[in-house]
Amino acid sequence: MITIYGMPSCPDCAYLDSQIDGSDRFKMIDIGEKSSNLKEFLKIRDTSAVFDSIRGTGAIGIPCFVREDGSVTLTPGEVGLKARPIETVQPCSGEDTLSPV
Repeated sequence: MITIYGMPSCPDCAYLDSQIDGSDRFKMIDIGEKSSNLKEFLKIRDTSAVFDSIRGTGAIGIPCFVREDGSVTLTPGEVGLKARPIETVQPCSGEDTLSPV
């Protein structure tokens, strides 16, 4: 199962909802729901090299995908999902990894 860390208020995260609805391949964890979820995400963000380019920029780094093998990515396409189409809005991850659908 692929774990997705995100928040409903993040447009990049919300875009994934319909793609993962009813799928047993994905589990969404709302990092704003309770402090233990946020702590779990922050541990990943603080230690994973995937976040090196955004650490210190003020970006959150969501959606964040943790694969079954423990590897981490910020790119939806790497886990078989479509990214939100590029708009003028800055993505929550802080990276321009989004591509047109």
